[in-house]
Amino acid sequence: MLIEPEKIVETIKMISQEHLDIRTVTMGISLLDCIGNDINVTCDNVYEKICRCAAKLVTTCEDIESELGIPIINKRISVTPAALLVGKSTPEQCVLLAKTLDKAAFATGVNFIGGYTALVHKGFTNADKALIKSIPMALKSTSRVCSSVNVATTKSGINMDAVREMGIIIKEAAALSADTGGSSCARLVVFANAPEDNPFMAGAFHGVGEPECVINVGVSGPGVVKCAVEEAGNCDFGELSEIIKKTAFKITRMGQLVAREASSRLGVPFGIVDLSLAPTPAVGDSVARILEAMGIESCGAHGTTAALALLNDAVKKGGVMASSYVGGLSGAFIPVSEDEGMIAAVKAESLTLEKLEAMTCVCSVGLDMIVIPGDTTAATISAIIADEAAIGVVNCKTTAARLIPAPGLSVGDEVEFGGLLGSGPVMKVSKFNSEAFISRGGRIPAPLHSLKN
Repeated sequence: MLIEPEKIVETIKMISQEHLDIRTVTMGISLLDCIGNDINVTCDNVYEKICRCAAKLVTTCEDIESELGIPIINKRISVTPAALLVGKSTPEQCVLLAKTLDKAAFATGVNFIGGYTALVHKGFTNADKALIKSIPMALKSTSRVCSSVNVATTKSGINMDAVREMGIIIKEAAALSADTGGSSCARLVVFANAPEDNPFMAGAFHGVGEPECVINVGVSGPGVVKCAVEEAGNCDFGELSEIIKKTAFKITRMGQLVAREASSRLGVPFGIVDLSLAPTPAVGDSVARILEAMGIESCGAHGTTAALALLNDAVKKGGVMASSYVGGLSGAFIPVSEDEGMIAAVKAESLTLEKLEAMTCVCSVGLDMIVIPGDTTAATISAIIADEAAIGVVNCKTTAARLIPAPGLSVGDEVEFGGLLGSGPVMKVSKFNSEAFISRGGRIPAPLHSLKN
């Protein structure tokens, strides 16, 4: 097929000047056949299988980058939720599995490995309890392992016992990584309605309904969308939506190309393209700046939620037209520490935790990479998680909380995480107590509209 010269020039401009990239190629690997009669055997099997399946993942992606000229920022692995593998293991033994995953990540050269996960939206198994209790030490003992816990679904409601427990776990994880501002919490996310085909960290895991091995691709491109919005000028919202849709279509097509190519070369099925406008700390690669280009003076000002709703909807519509297999989280991310525009808005006091919560009603995921004062109580953290879970459950969407209580820091301070994780200004949380609410425990029932059978 002959490609028009102007299309080539347009693509080069999107890559070289507008920060277009493939955010991640993630290989999902089932580890269900790795379960042994004790944790040591399981760990040996896990290491062997990951290294065998992903041996050529990084080099293949590098070859595709070189040949197509498309940057692939991260190469990652997601695995079967670890709680399904540990059996009767103690929390200390679960940490052995985390260390094995980390060792495999280094051996294969990937940036992160996700799947140190428990799915407890309706209750705990003994394995779930052990794995969750091990999370703080598992993250402290590793550098590339990412962990997630699903505490709610629209179908089952919200497991408030799990919500309460995760507040405690997050505090412990922050304390164990106090020397780096609580950075372990940047690799821990609490979900409602977690998707099983998500290539993005920290929430990636390989679901039990997935193939033996699969390639999922996550594309980004907030800089490209921002430039398109700026070039559109003072058009009406209908026209603006069409422009964003067309831009998202082009971005997704590029992701589809890389996904198909990686799938073919590795001999692994293609799963999904996740079209998510995931920002980076780089100037010009910000979701907040897209919203401001629409006419919002500073992200968080009145009108921000409506602008984000338009953006998220147009991105999804354009992506679905470009690929039959769009999945994962697909939409606009609003991780504060990873978005220079969000950071600026927090410092300008136009963006607050409460406004971010409102924005999560219409965007992808939720309260992401939010740094809060180190003295925030576990109950308050749990209450923030509960609010996010409620938004997801009632609105039949994925929501999440990735909260970082930075030890010793207070509102106005800033912590540097480095790389894609950026730097986070400490945000103000409510001074009022939610302990009595969180201590009730039990399960918040599913909403009436969950009864669809």
